[in-house]
Amino acid sequence: MDLFSHSWTALRTAVAALPDEDFAKPSGCAGWLVRDLVCHLVIDAQDVLITLATPTRAEPTRDAVTYWDVAGAPPTGGDPLDALTVRLAAAYEEPRLLTFHFDDVGSAAGRAAALADPGLRVGTRDEFLTAGDYLRAYVLEWTLHHLDLVAYRPDAAGPPAEALAGSRDMLERIAGAAFPSSFSDKDALLVGTGRRAPTDAEQAELGGPAAKFPLYLA
Repeated sequence: MDLFSHSWTALRTAVAALPDEDFAKPSGCAGWLVRDLVCHLVIDAQDVLITLATPTRAEPTRDAVTYWDVAGAPPTGGDPLDALTVRLAAAYEEPRLLTFHFDDVGSAAGRAAALADPGLRVGTRDEFLTAGDYLRAYVLEWTLHHLDLVAYRPDAAGPPAEALAGSRDMLERIAGAAFPSSFSDKDALLVGTGRRAPTDAEQAELGGPAAKFPLYLA
C-alpha cells in the first residue's frame, strides 16, 4: 500500500512539473504524445476509484501477478479505447486543463487507496482480487508510465528506486524468468516490456530467459 502511494505521488509530481511545451513531445508509449499519456493516467485514476468502490464477496480469481494479461504483440493504437484517449487528450486544448483534471482525479485516487482495507475484495475487468493485490499491481503500471513520461526528457526525475525494484520483481514473476543482476532495474523494465530493444551484449547476457521477453502487458 505504501509503495502504491509513493509511486503514485512521484508520478503525479512529475506530471505537475511538466512545462506546457512538453505535452506535445513524444512519450515512451509508441504513438502517444505526452498529453495522450497524461490523459490515459486520468482514465487509470478513474479505474482505481471505480474498482475500490466496487466491493464483492466473490473469491479472488487473480492476485497482483496474475492481474496482468500478456498480449502477443505490442499495441498498435488501433484499439478503440487507445484511439479515444488520443481524441480526449486533444480536446483539452490547453495543458493546464488536462493537468487540473489529472490532479483532481489523481488526488482522489490516492486518498481512496490510502483509506482502502488491503483485505477488501473488489471486482474489475470481470475478475476479483483483494484491494491490496490490486494496488500492488498498479505499482507496475505507475512505474512503467513514469518511465514513459520522462523517456525523452533526460533531466526529469524518474520513478523512485523502490518502485523500480518492486516493478522489476513483479515483471520477472509474471515472466517466470529473471534478468541478470548486471541489468539495472530501469533497463530490465524497458527491455522486458519492449520499450527498447536489448543491445547485442545484453541479448547475449540474457541467454535462455531472452525467449520470455518482451512482455506486452494488458
